[in-house]
Amino acid sequence: MPIKLEGSCHCGAVRFTVQSSTPIPYQLCVCSICRKVGGVGGSINLGAHSDTLEVKGREHIGVYKAVFNRDTADEYIASSERNFCTKCSTMLWLYDETWLVITCGPSQPFDVALRPELLHPFASAIDSPELEPPGEMVVAMTDSKPAYVRLPEGKKSVHEIYGEDSIEGWHKKHGKFIE
Repeated sequence: MPIKLEGSCHCGAVRFTVQSSTPIPYQLCVCSICRKVGGVGGSINLGAHSDTLEVKGREHIGVYKAVFNRDTADEYIASSERNFCTKCSTMLWLYDETWLVITCGPSQPFDVALRPELLHPFASAIDSPELEPPGEMVVAMTDSKPAYVRLPEGKKSVHEIYGEDSIEGWHKKHGKFIE
């Protein structure tokens, strides 16, 4: 049975619970979006089941849709929604009803699937349970990381874009997926 995650914003105006089959905070994204909305080091997103999300303080939630290719002729607005507290600016979760999940790699066959049931809580917003640290961090999107951003200590794999596994795929490969 999936694990219940309990989270909140810094000021306490927004509190939420959601069920997760993929609760290990193993992947740090250091892209410009994650660094600017999540802080200097980037963001770590977990996976969760969107239909289990329960929110108190919904009236204090704002939505930010990231701008891609800013200040260029190719600029566009993302369909994904970064939900945050409008009182203290804590990033809470990421959601996109149009998300496609593409899997491929040595451990998985190629597949494309529409996955609107996925929601990605920011690990930094989770209060309980205590999240299990991974044996190895995966650092993604280093092609847009400025030199001053330091990578985490310890064992890690570093990728210019993304690693080969989806959040679900990584959890299954490491025996951490919760049915």
